[in-house]
Amino acid sequence: MPKHILTRGHSRALTRHHKIAAAGVAALGAAAIGFSAVPSNASTTTTAEAPAQTAKVAYSTQQIQGVKADVNSQLAGASVKVEEIAAKKQAAAEAAAKKKAAAEAKAAKAREAAESASRSAERAEVKKAAPKKYGDNLDGWIREAMSIMKKHGIPGSYEGIKRNVLRESSGNPKAINLWDINAQKGIPSKGLLQVIPPTFEAYHVKGTPKDIYDPVANIVAACNYAADKYGTMDNVDSAY
Repeated sequence: MPKHILTRGHSRALTRHHKIAAAGVAALGAAAIGFSAVPSNASTTTTAEAPAQTAKVAYSTQQIQGVKADVNSQLAGASVKVEEIAAKKQAAAEAAAKKKAAAEAKAAKAREAAESASRSAERAEVKKAAPKKYGDNLDGWIREAMSIMKKHGIPGSYEGIKRNVLRESSGNPKAINLWDINAQKGIPSKGLLQVIPPTFEAYHVKGTPKDIYDPVANIVAACNYAADKYGTMDNVDSAY
């Protein structure tokens, strides 16, 4: 057999084979397409008469709208809660600030009161410690003498003392009697109330100068003697 005839025949045989394979592949592809187009819940039975129709898909926005509304509601609720928390924090901060301010004001007031009390106490101490000042005159001498007499329980009034001082010395603390009997005895009467030295020594009151010419010491000693002898200087109306 000629070689070129075998070649052509073989060539035709391969061509038919290829065509048969191609037809099979096409059939399988069509079947696969048909199967994939069938819904999962539909019957797989096919009829020649039923024309192929494209299934329509219906879309609904109802559920999506509900979800959106619910999300918006949750966001709104969360926003309100955040605002409420912020408001509570602000209120708590304001309350704490007011409480702190009130406590500071109370503490400042207490400090001021304590300082005022301390100043008053200091003034009282200074006033108590500082000796009362009296005038360096007959009025001041009598008043100072009476304050000392009061401490020692020695009686005598301002008027009674002044009356006797004016009669005895005319208010001169350096007065001295050089002519009476006491002077003749060498113990002349001296000072505002004309006290002789032995009497002054015997009735001198502690806390006053031991100076017979000192006006306060002289008055106190004389009143102490008068209280012992006459009950009080007020009862003396003449030389004693």
